[in-house]
Amino acid sequence: MRLIFLWINAWICLTGVFTHSYGQSFKAGASVRVITPDPLLPVSGGMGIPKQATEKKGDLFVRALVVENNGVRVAFVGIDNLGWPAALGDRSRKLVKGIPPENILIGATHTHSAPDAYGFPDESGKSSVDLKYLDWCVGRVAEAINEAVGNLRPATLKVAVGEAKGRIAYNYYAEKLYDPRCGVIQVLSADDNKKVIATMVNYAVHPETLGSKRGILSPDLCGPLYERIEQQTGGTAIFMNGALGGMVTADNRGDGKSEPDMWQECIRIGRLLADEALRIVKDAPVIANPQVSNLAERLTLPVDNEAMRMVLKSSPVSLMTNDADKVSTQVNLISLGPAKLLTIPGEALPNIGYYLKRNMQTDFPFLLGLTNDAFGYIMTREDFQSFQTYNYISRTTLGENTYDLYRDLVFNKLLKRK
Repeated sequence: MRLIFLWINAWICLTGVFTHSYGQSFKAGASVRVITPDPLLPVSGGMGIPKQATEKKGDLFVRALVVENNGVRVAFVGIDNLGWPAALGDRSRKLVKGIPPENILIGATHTHSAPDAYGFPDESGKSSVDLKYLDWCVGRVAEAINEAVGNLRPATLKVAVGEAKGRIAYNYYAEKLYDPRCGVIQVLSADDNKKVIATMVNYAVHPETLGSKRGILSPDLCGPLYERIEQQTGGTAIFMNGALGGMVTADNRGDGKSEPDMWQECIRIGRLLADEALRIVKDAPVIANPQVSNLAERLTLPVDNEAMRMVLKSSPVSLMTNDADKVSTQVNLISLGPAKLLTIPGEALPNIGYYLKRNMQTDFPFLLGLTNDAFGYIMTREDFQSFQTYNYISRTTLGENTYDLYRDLVFNKLLKRK
């Protein structure tokens, strides 16, 4: 009888069965809030005057996933906007209970069909940003995170990284110069590993199929992605962008014979990416009690670009609060089971993304672009103003030193810390 008991006990330990009843401490919770403005507001695709929206294709959302283990609690938040500056994110962090501010990662999906969150100036230096709408969004972000905390329950984890196949993205500047890998984090109920709490998809692509010039407010391809995943799994879907710089855009080129319907392309691309993400994570092993840790460091960046300096200093959103021509941001390195997730405060070019992933000391690297801040493009010193093709990118970066400073912080501090 004793031998039978020992064998059963060993089998439980090896397989992870019933681990939620024997020391299970990993928990997860998710929540969603709609942030569609009513009435519709002008939508922004970057610098310039936003275009008044006259219709919408799907709602804009804030989507939060909170994970916890051994007293460490981290929030991953995706918001349907071009970018979400820390000036807004920090206000939400102050309204969140139970999570340290540095453990709250807020990333923009980068849809080009959402209201201006930066206060981009027009030719006269004035901004048409709707501050009341942004105030409302600040509260909705905090609500989503707080509700996700309230929804925390014993959970298990699946992590996978694989190539997403099909026409999803391409590089407008150099067709093959993009990262086809899709990272997927899925949390499931510890009581039933078939019940999905949330699925987070990490992939580098510009959701600009509709673009800002059509007067359509939309999460772009992210909307159909959310719907598809939630229809298939029942859990909450979250999208976190990657190293999408260098014009890694949605592959909506069609067949070359006729102009494609861009909303139908949003649906096709979003559903395809959702299907590929679920395929990639489907057979990943279930991890019963994954560890969670967070490393956070402050990064100070000079604003050498005069155009960017004007935007930051003139914005009524208070993007730049000093006269030192510098900005400060936060960079995070999260460990979640075997996965490592590194934040990028802008749009890193694909070569940078490949280099970072290759050196992140894991088989499951995730790059969370446009997270904690979105300070334009991030490119190497060698690429800065080196090619005519990169003129636009060079004009919309903080300067040629941004990547060097970011890289030094990542490799000399975050990746060296235990």
